[in-house]
Amino acid sequence: MTSPTRTTARIGDPLNRVDGVAKVTGQARYAAEHPVEGLLYGWVVSSGITKGRIVRIHDEGARALPEVVEVMTHTNRPQLPPFDHSYTDAVSVPGSPFRALYDEKALFNGQPIAVVIAGTLETARYAASLIDVEYESESHNTDFAVALTSQFVPNDKRSTFEPPQSRGDAHAAYDAAPLKVAADFHVPAYYHNPMEMHASTVVWEGNGRITVYDKTQGPQNVQAYLAAVFGFSPEHVRVKNPYVGGAFGSGLRPQYQVYLATLAAKMLERSVRVVLTRQQMFSHVHRPETVQTVALATDTSGRLQAIINDAATSTSRFEDYMETVCDWGLMNYACENASAKYTIARVDTYTSGDMRAPGAATGMTLFELAVDEMAYAASVDPLQFRLINYSDKNAMDGTPFTSKALREACAQGAEKFGWSRRTPAPRSMRDGRELVGWGVATGIWDALFEKTSAHAKLLPNGDLEVATAASDIGTGTYTVMAQVAADTLGLPIEKVTATLGDSALPKSTVEGGSKLAASAGAAVQHVCRGVAEKLLVAADQLEGQPLGGARMEDVTFAQGRIALKSDATRSISFGDAMSAAGLDTIEVEDSPAWHSGGSSQTRKSRNTHNAIFAEVKVDEELCVVRVTRIVIAVAAGRIINPKTARSQILGGVVMGIGMALHEETATDHRLGRVMNHNFAEYHIPAHADIQDIEVIFVDEPDPEVTPLGVKGVGEIGIVGTAAAVVNAIYHATGKRVHSLPVTIDKLLV
Repeated sequence: MTSPTRTTARIGDPLNRVDGVAKVTGQARYAAEHPVEGLLYGWVVSSGITKGRIVRIHDEGARALPEVVEVMTHTNRPQLPPFDHSYTDAVSVPGSPFRALYDEKALFNGQPIAVVIAGTLETARYAASLIDVEYESESHNTDFAVALTSQFVPNDKRSTFEPPQSRGDAHAAYDAAPLKVAADFHVPAYYHNPMEMHASTVVWEGNGRITVYDKTQGPQNVQAYLAAVFGFSPEHVRVKNPYVGGAFGSGLRPQYQVYLATLAAKMLERSVRVVLTRQQMFSHVHRPETVQTVALATDTSGRLQAIINDAATSTSRFEDYMETVCDWGLMNYACENASAKYTIARVDTYTSGDMRAPGAATGMTLFELAVDEMAYAASVDPLQFRLINYSDKNAMDGTPFTSKALREACAQGAEKFGWSRRTPAPRSMRDGRELVGWGVATGIWDALFEKTSAHAKLLPNGDLEVATAASDIGTGTYTVMAQVAADTLGLPIEKVTATLGDSALPKSTVEGGSKLAASAGAAVQHVCRGVAEKLLVAADQLEGQPLGGARMEDVTFAQGRIALKSDATRSISFGDAMSAAGLDTIEVEDSPAWHSGGSSQTRKSRNTHNAIFAEVKVDEELCVVRVTRIVIAVAAGRIINPKTARSQILGGVVMGIGMALHEETATDHRLGRVMNHNFAEYHIPAHADIQDIEVIFVDEPDPEVTPLGVKGVGEIGIVGTAAAVVNAIYHATGKRVHSLPVTIDKLLV
């Protein structure tokens, strides 16, 4: 796609990223790149046991090095609050939040137990290697299969989790149906590995003030957390994250490096930077390990008679993290009899957490594997099976969707992919020595909107600045904000500056759940309309009133001018209007007085949908799988920028391919330690693994979800993608694999 040549930027144009030049030239600074005078460097020492207590930390060798300033442990750190509520944040989960260096207890392998602080990074790292720790170990369990023997449904008043809603009598209908399938599915824990590792630079400003550069998805969330934990006045803590090198949920909650860097800065009254290593990235938030049992039954025509969908996920011993795993299939498919049960099981690891499309990326993917099996059992084409059982409403609770263009997505995706040329029998298509398989799956995700504020400032020369505290984690929020502002006031994109990633800016929701383009976009549009209204009032003060006292609906804003719709020759510049009113600037700060709720009688389901078609080629002798082609058709409301939106879908698809074929955590349960905690052994897709991916956006503006008609695209690209790939592998080989990833050994048996 190429950028348009028109002088003003419009919603729907495939514009280049406004922050692109800064990123590719190295001008964009990330959390560990901000220069600070007199900066100290902290190196985290990680626990060598999984459970037990620290008896003694021998740090004499480290302290003997000239440049070592301090070795901070639970025995000498500053005083910390004793109660859990001081450590909660805006997206906390029930339980007791982790507190690094709080006491002698070891709760998981890799837990931070000390921080060496030195004048150089190299010294801190070397000094950390000199520290020896004595432990008293206790028995532990990191084996999810063992933990499943004591799975449970948590009962905590703070939990916002809503259990799935069953309907009819699924078990009786299943027993009575003529055709049925049932299987247990499994996915391992997936660890966050964004390009930028978690890092924090805490600048000690003096007088109890700090500025923090942090890798986070919510600077105001981190600000409130640090103020509560360390006793700062909120106005004395400023958190900035202008650029974030990927996050995908790993930065929703404050991670322990910002806690440790701030603790050290307060202790020493010096500026401190702490950066986690790639290995330490495996010691915090991760997608939970999941087992899911799916039983489906149909009549002889392939119409669903029963759905039974039970799942369990892993969590830590100290917090109860829960996901929406079982709902998606019950929502998306028409069936009068459906039941679901969701439980969690505790293991001795850090708390699992959100990772791109949490719950849906696993729950819907595994459900779609079962749907494919059911389609074959009923002798129905897998795509046709989904259309036979299509539901125009949320089948779980009966509410209508604000919009659901999944049928159109299936049609457009199938046409582009060439699905009609597929031969149905497994192992019936080949290309030389490779078996060819075609698979399909569908996906569903939430379309969220949360109240967000923005500020707009217009200068007489037409320069416009829009600002909000929102984060851009690589999704294109800078560009969305600038594009919406330019569209609203009819300005060239070059005249608009978007500012974000600063806790001092207008209040914003945490970036996550694919809601920020909708939320921040609506806020920017709202304040820019406020600027337009003030401009029109100012224009009325121009001598002779060239616009004749026109109202907003009578004028257009384009190329820095206000013009009558009825007579474009009657116009005035923004600068002349502001000069007439004696204004040096026009500023508006507000949030839209709009919400996507409603009474119980009008409640609707707000979701995005997709249809994914995958082609794989499998070497018949070696069982090496290549994903040679993906077509994904996405119904996600109005698309503000198809270029940046396409990038988000591509990223989701690549992560889905990783789920299907590559990513797997290898834990030595004797040690309780992730053994492949590096890029050499924790496999993620490389360029050579990715071939043709075509993205189709189905036209589906949805003003009921957001004022802009936007639904968000950050997560829908991963939902169901792994299922389409695995279903294609079955079509190619005739072998069903119920435990991801699909590795060569699983196809050789």
